[in-house]
Amino acid sequence: MHLAEFNIGTLKHDWDDPRVADFANNLDRVNAIAARSPGFVWRMSDDDMDSAQTDRAGVLGGNPRTASTLSVWEDLASLEAFVWNTVHKKFYDRRGEWYDGDQGLRLVLWHVPAGHRPTIEEAMARYTHLDRFGESDYAFGWKGARERSERPD
Repeated sequence: MHLAEFNIGTLKHDWDDPRVADFANNLDRVNAIAARSPGFVWRMSDDDMDSAQTDRAGVLGGNPRTASTLSVWEDLASLEAFVWNTVHKKFYDRRGEWYDGDQGLRLVLWHVPAGHRPTIEEAMARYTHLDRFGESDYAFGWKGARERSERPD
């Protein structure tokens, strides 16, 4: 099994606003580091993600300030190494500059069979389930991921 990751947030300002320029201008850099990271498997393409984010009839609601990522990793250790031990962490630490702090749930994780590429609809179903019902094998956050990775198979 691999680990799927979906994160979502709403920017405080439009994508072309100078107040989010440092974030927007470094997305390609951070995504390139992810793609080269050990354990990285797949990430939804920028075009597909942009289309999902701006589709007013879609599951993300069409807010033009949405910023999200959907990716798959071999395991939790690989995802954590990228998130906490690369330049990604510097941008994560600055998230308060770009996102409001009261947005609630921002991340959902779940296991997928190797080779599976989740859809945005699948990601939002997992996200909604986690938000409504809390952590389970179906959908979990960082704490639940650590608990699930420590269990013997």
